[in-house]
Amino acid sequence: MNAAKTPQAPTPAPAPTSAEPLSDAPADAVDAITAQWAAVRPDLETVPMAVYGRIYRIARAMGERMDKEYAQFGIGRGEFDVIATLRRSGEPYTLSPRQLSATLMLTTGGMTGRLDKLERAGLLRRSPDPTDRRGLRVTLTEKGLALVDESVTAGLAAQTEVLTSALNADEAAQLSALLRKLMAAH
Repeated sequence: MNAAKTPQAPTPAPAPTSAEPLSDAPADAVDAITAQWAAVRPDLETVPMAVYGRIYRIARAMGERMDKEYAQFGIGRGEFDVIATLRRSGEPYTLSPRQLSATLMLTTGGMTGRLDKLERAGLLRRSPDPTDRRGLRVTLTEKGLALVDESVTAGLAAQTEVLTSALNADEAAQLSALLRKLMAAH
């Protein structure tokens, strides 16, 4: 008697490891690190190490690049973040120091130092809050508005240059969506 063979579901392909790149990009320092771990601890799944290692290295490299871009305008990334937050808030480009601190995840002391520097440079002004005698309002000046518009354009051009040197538009959109998904998990 011949037993009928039951069709079996296809076995899913194993998840790629960091040693099995999906792209034609050359091996990098993260590949070297994960290969070393594979040699001494083959039981470890190092894809998470590769993902976060690359995110960290990209962020660090782009941070340095952005520092250079913003330095052309006499500001650092921290100062850019403050004036960009005011710009994004819309007219009249005014927020309280507390709102700025919350948005930028800074202590009030850290925010005060940045505001002092930006006010001395004429990029913003602090004034009493008309609705709260103890409060202040921080407003972008015309000079600050012009500077943030120039610096955001330069910074975005640098980011675009790096992104488009490696990815096409669909890949960039997919990467953005995957990173959003990853961030939501934290």
